[in-house]
Amino acid sequence: MFFAYRGYSVLILAPIMATLAVFLSGDFLSSIPAYTDVFMGALSGFLLKFFPIFLLGALFGRLMADSGAATAIANTVVEKLGASKAILAVILVCAILTYGGVSLFVVAFAIYPIAKDLFKAADIPKRLIPAAIAGHASHSECHSNPLL
Repeated sequence: MFFAYRGYSVLILAPIMATLAVFLSGDFLSSIPAYTDVFMGALSGFLLKFFPIFLLGALFGRLMADSGAATAIANTVVEKLGASKAILAVILVCAILTYGGVSLFVVAFAIYPIAKDLFKAADIPKRLIPAAIAGHASHSECHSNPLL
């Protein structure tokens, strides 16, 4: 968590920290199968399951950013609220997009470039963007998922 908050990529940190956990567990040679079977098996299952969502979400987010649609929504919200309320603006834009039928995973990719500009204009640290997106995420997922 420390290194992730310091800006290091989680994609690089995860295997390094898993390797460190194997080293610290004691007998390294008997722990290698645990690393390859447990960690790598779970990672490959996760990637296999969610890669299409992330890929299409990233493409849709790029399309929203390049076409100006997400920026238009964000600018409308900022005009109504003011640039100083960037966190509230990000939460509302997420709400508009998710309640409009866009998947929350896709919204995260679409809103990030907008949130980055809004946070920079309001002089808010960029590291708070995931919290602003997650502020709406828990609310929208509870209302969109009948099982929750």
